Amino acid sequence: MKLIERFIEEAKKLNRKVVFPEGTDERIIIAASELKKEKIAQPVLIGKREEIEKVAENIKADISEIEIINPEEVDYFDHLVSLYMEHRKNIKKSIAEKLVKRPLIFGGMLVASGKVSTMVAGAVNTTANVIQSAALTVGYLPEISSASSFFIMALPDGRVFFYADCAVNITPDENQLAEIAYATALNYKKLMKDTPKVAFLSFSTKGSASHPLVEKVQKAVEIAREKYKDFLFDGEFQADTAIVESVAKRKVKEVSEVAGKANVLIFPDLNAGNIAYKLTQYLAGADAYGPILQGFAKPVSDLSRGAKVKDIIGTVAITCLQT
Repeated sequence: MKLIERFIEEAKKLNRKVVFPEGTDERIIIAASELKKEKIAQPVLIGKREEIEKVAENIKADISEIEIINPEEVDYFDHLVSLYMEHRKNIKKSIAEKLVKRPLIFGGMLVASGKVSTMVAGAVNTTANVIQSAALTVGYLPEISSASSFFIMALPDGRVFFYADCAVNITPDENQLAEIAYATALNYKKLMKDTPKVAFLSFSTKGSASHPLVEKVQKAVEIAREKYKDFLFDGEFQADTAIVESVAKRKVKEVSEVAGKANVLIFPDLNAGNIAYKLTQYLAGADAYGPILQGFAKPVSDLSRGAKVKDIIGTVAITCLQT
């Protein structure tokens, strides 16, 4: 069984409610129909009923049992506006009302209020818009100050690695790197039901090179160990030292529970992370799932604007398991 198939089966047991702000997109409608039919999740489409039903009819998608919500017609709209104003102090009610009518903000408030479990968007909207909307509505986890992302890399030999951050933060500082490591460790534990062993990567291993870029990673390791004591963090490591035990034994003198055994790889910047995941995908033949957003108080995930229906369903399954 492929990893994504396992995630889908696990998501079925939870049967979470997931909101799609882009309710008139054909791919979203087809995915919602499949999610409902296969009992993977309970989809909720945002938009005007007549518009959504017209698209569904044109593409012959059955949405007869799917909940459709028009933000302007729900009786709890004022309640969501009040909640939104609590998140954003000093905002006028008239402005808050206009903002909450926007599908992304409305969807985020459905998550924040607990009416749904999670939100998946990005088939039409940009990643930046999805992140901004989630930040303004759902907010961040305690001890997290910004969003990040991770990829799940499933290799042909059965090994699974989480790569972060490969899609959001271009040049994270040491504090952001520590936060990325913490958020990814949380998700590894939730999704894989195993102990995350988190390696901070660099072109240096334990001081073998001296450079400000190396020092940044070293500081990130110190911060992560100090702030997030429940997880195993180590570094800085070169990639081979992180994942190959024979190399780790030669290069790392002190005892390490991570060196050579890492399953979560934290890259120093977006250049390294993005290049690495694509090389792993295309040269090593790995299945790449993501990017999955993380760091929010409740799960919100992004889609590629080129996402296919199967990608949407996979993302929904993973996002539901983050709850």
